[in-house]
Amino acid sequence: MPRMILSPTKRLMIRNAKIKKTWNRLIQLAILILAYGFIYKEVFYKRNLVQILQELRDDFSRPGFPLLILLLTCLLWFNWAIESVKWKYLMAKIDRVGFWKAYQAVLAGVTISIFTPNRVGEYFGRVFILNSSWRVEGILVTILGSMGQLLVTIMTGSIALLAFLPRFLVHYGNFNGYLYYTLLAVIVGFNLLILGFYLNISLLSGWKEKMQQNRLRHVQKFFHVFSFYHTRELLNVLFLSLLRYAVFSFQFYLLLRIFAVPVPLPAAFMLISLVYFVMAVIPTVALTELGIRGSVALYIFGIYFENPAGLPESFRFGILAATTVLWAVNLGIPALVGSVFVFHLKFFRKLPNNRDS
Repeated sequence: MPRMILSPTKRLMIRNAKIKKTWNRLIQLAILILAYGFIYKEVFYKRNLVQILQELRDDFSRPGFPLLILLLTCLLWFNWAIESVKWKYLMAKIDRVGFWKAYQAVLAGVTISIFTPNRVGEYFGRVFILNSSWRVEGILVTILGSMGQLLVTIMTGSIALLAFLPRFLVHYGNFNGYLYYTLLAVIVGFNLLILGFYLNISLLSGWKEKMQQNRLRHVQKFFHVFSFYHTRELLNVLFLSLLRYAVFSFQFYLLLRIFAVPVPLPAAFMLISLVYFVMAVIPTVALTELGIRGSVALYIFGIYFENPAGLPESFRFGILAATTVLWAVNLGIPALVGSVFVFHLKFFRKLPNNRDS
């Protein structure tokens, strides 16, 4: 049988395809090494995992304890299912994504975000699993969803702050009614401002005329994606964000109960909201976030127990164990599961010729 002779152009295309495939695989392997390395270092090397597991094993015979663990596990996947529904809902404007595909994309994003500052890798991890080439718009849409989650965190946390501050100020003898009401007005005004901005995000697409007149004109074509979303749709995104916020806040409360930290449900949600609020404004890598979150939680819960300088050792262990397990449940385990889907990521893909400019 005569050997087929390929044209130089065809040979070049095959060679480029092989190079892209090789680089794609190397990037995937690098992501896995970084993710596994960071998880191992943070959870198995630096944390007192043996003591936490021993505590869980000792408590397993308590009445209702297995049910708490089962509920915590179910909420883990429900948490990311809500995020997948939200992302699928937002992505529907630019690409058709099934729920399972969205779930894979979200978990792959968690794997990449685990070792990136402020979890920015999550934005890129999701869009590279899609068949669509509209990746820049996909990143912007993902950011839009994250903005909704951040907005809920800030608004809920600021309300908790208003409930918490009188206790904090009285504790230090600095309570001042005028200062409190001034802060109340500032917080309410700020919340209305950021809510108004989010619900009118489509106005950003109107900046393209100004961008065409300066150095940003090459990115203006992407911002039209914000014009796809109207107030009702953005309110739906906020509702899903609030639902997800309630889920992982309740997980935190369950863990406080599991580790015998005596906080009533209303007070626990106030303190948990404050922890998330503080974490939202601190730039972190997802893994160093675990240590910072533990320190923030210890301080805030210490004020609640009127002993910020030195909590009882059982309380300290319970709070730190709750933050550690919560991180492992909501980030560590999903990142490990998401590592399977990292091999679905395609970092090199040819753009369609009929794309709009």
